[in-house]
Amino acid sequence: MLPNLTSEKQTKPILLFDNECGVCRRIAAWVSKSAKLNSRETSLIVRPIGDDPDALRALNPGLDIWEAYATIHIAMPDRSLKRGGEAVAEVLRELPQTRWLAPAFAIRVFGFRPFQAILNVAYLILADVRPLFGCESCGTPSPWVKAIRWLIRLPERVFGRRDQPSTTPHFTTLVKLHERESLPR
Repeated sequence: MLPNLTSEKQTKPILLFDNECGVCRRIAAWVSKSAKLNSRETSLIVRPIGDDPDALRALNPGLDIWEAYATIHIAMPDRSLKRGGEAVAEVLRELPQTRWLAPAFAIRVFGFRPFQAILNVAYLILADVRPLFGCESCGTPSPWVKAIRWLIRLPERVFGRRDQPSTTPHFTTLVKLHERESLPR
């Protein structure tokens, strides 16, 4: 549940994540573990989005629950929001193990932040491929992800099903996802 911000002042960034997404849950667990400064203190708060739009509006009046599910958000103590790659950069700034990397995202070359741009693109790619990693709540993959999935399944189509488990766990996982998607609904 999100903290009740109407009665207490927010002093740390709050990372919002989709608890229905397996990828988001794993990343949130890693961030939560990495954010520990000592036995009782953390550098940021990690919270599932939940299903209460009013709690999200308490963080920021402009925050839409569906947008929060689609893109990573960090609610800052000043009630501003960071989304996508900017939110990832903020997480890296807040974690003790990755603080050393965070200044790279502020480097400007002729007014352009190249490392932040790379992070933004990497986040967009991860957001698009989440369904390939078992996230059933992330919806239908983008057309380019479907093409990659088709290429990954090409050996199965050409050579038939494999009787022995693959030595590549990703291939096995993708085959299982394909079987699950092929079932009538």
